[in-house]
Amino acid sequence: MLGRMKTSYTFEITTESRSQLLAVTDQVREATRRSGVDEGFCVVYVPHTTAGVLINENADPDVAADVLSYFERLVPRSPSFRHAEGNSDAHIKAILTGSSVSIPIGKGEPALGTWQGVFFAEFDGPRSRRFTVTCIASGA
Repeated sequence: MLGRMKTSYTFEITTESRSQLLAVTDQVREATRRSGVDEGFCVVYVPHTTAGVLINENADPDVAADVLSYFERLVPRSPSFRHAEGNSDAHIKAILTGSSVSIPIGKGEPALGTWQGVFFAEFDGPRSRRFTVTCIASGA
């Protein structure tokens, strides 16, 4: 049995506002293509405690605006939070979105649905951030 091929790529991004869903689907596709993995999966991982990653509709930008608006209503900034940095709401939103997503790879491409895109979810920006895409080939 052959070992599994694994390749990782790290991307640097800069967010522009405190809360933002930044489309990173193109970077995920680039990593998948560069990896040479034809069949397998990729993991998109965000190593930050006030940011996350999610998959959702990428056709209508109003969806991203609605998601951010709902998160703000669900977990508003509040002086009642005890965390001294004043960004507890960002930590909670990051917990709700999660720090990674897994995407199947088929025919060398991320197998996303027709309307799906991958988004870096910023909740404590603007900042310089990074995320990693790790592509893993199916075992032979």
